[in-house]
Amino acid sequence: MSKLKNLYQQLILDHSKNPRNFGSLPGANHLCQGKNPVCGEEIEVRLLVGENDLVEDIMFSGSGCSISQASASLMTQIVKGKTKAETIALFEAFQEMLKTSSSEELSPDLVSLLGKLTVFAGVREYPSRVKCAGLAWHVVKGALKHEIEAVTTE
Repeated sequence: MSKLKNLYQQLILDHSKNPRNFGSLPGANHLCQGKNPVCGEEIEVRLLVGENDLVEDIMFSGSGCSISQASASLMTQIVKGKTKAETIALFEAFQEMLKTSSSEELSPDLVSLLGKLTVFAGVREYPSRVKCAGLAWHVVKGALKHEIEAVTTE
């Protein structure tokens, strides 16, 4: 196994075992829940969005596989301090990365925008895991759009 691939696996394992920004967020003004019925993951995202549409704080809770928990954990770290528009742009870039064929190289612009999130690029080699990695991102997008119904990966 390459050193880089090993490092990526370690980062995902660390975030799944020790998720950042996990728990409740009193005073949240944006909330959404989501489910991945195929794997049984459930995630709730709470945000505090302030002036200028800035994500001042974000927390998540729920259960799921190591990929879904690590993705949610890293997402909260990246999204905090971003605007709604920047967060939606990250959502779209993350989805593009997951949908790019595993045989294709990711564009340098996409890699630059996603930064640490590119650790999930390897997930595209396992189509059943793509929904696990993307769930938290669909939920945060739903929260920003004030979606009332729970979002799903289906």
